[in-house]
Amino acid sequence: MPAKILLSCGPKGAANYEAAVQAAGGIPTSLYCPTGAEGFDALILCGGEDVAPDRFGQENHGSQPPDLPRDAAELALVEAFLASNRPVLGICRGLQLLNIALGGTLIQDLGPLVPFHARDPGSEEDKIHPVQAVSDSLLHQWYGPLFPVNSSHHQALDRLGEGLRVTARSEGGVVEAAEWAGRPVLGVQFHPERMAGSFRRPDAVDGAAVFQWFLAQC
Repeated sequence: MPAKILLSCGPKGAANYEAAVQAAGGIPTSLYCPTGAEGFDALILCGGEDVAPDRFGQENHGSQPPDLPRDAAELALVEAFLASNRPVLGICRGLQLLNIALGGTLIQDLGPLVPFHARDPGSEEDKIHPVQAVSDSLLHQWYGPLFPVNSSHHQALDRLGEGLRVTARSEGGVVEAAEWAGRPVLGVQFHPERMAGSFRRPDAVDGAAVFQWFLAQC
């Protein structure tokens, strides 16, 4: 039976994520601020707005306005799915939320020193840049030691949450992926759903591998 995947997303839905999950063989359900984990085999934390800085013990130092109800809902979801050892995949904001849920912190604004991460003003195009993966990581297994990904964010992981280890970085040391060894938990800073299926692009790797692995964990 296909795995039932909960996509926790913003109020506009998660059509791209749904397509990637369906292509990998799963049944996606996209919900804004879901209130429970029952009936789902795994959780995907989608991209979106910044998490409120007070969730990781900081004042605002460059964060954009948060979605407070979503923060609360997703922190509760992470706790529930991890407690039952069900797979969790965090994408962009999702990686950051996962890190915060495990006690980590964020760099609230990368600033002008790393301009290849954020979209240009007024542009809808992701930036493309290289990422370097550690040798025993999932990303290295799928894509090799050095490969191009897309990017659209202005924050990044700082202190790691408990259980996580960094498995990929980009120029300047920005964290691009983190795994929890021995558990079906992965977070990526890039957007594999915008590099897979009908969104496949010639200048980046195939994001489908992320979703194929995730569905296999179910």
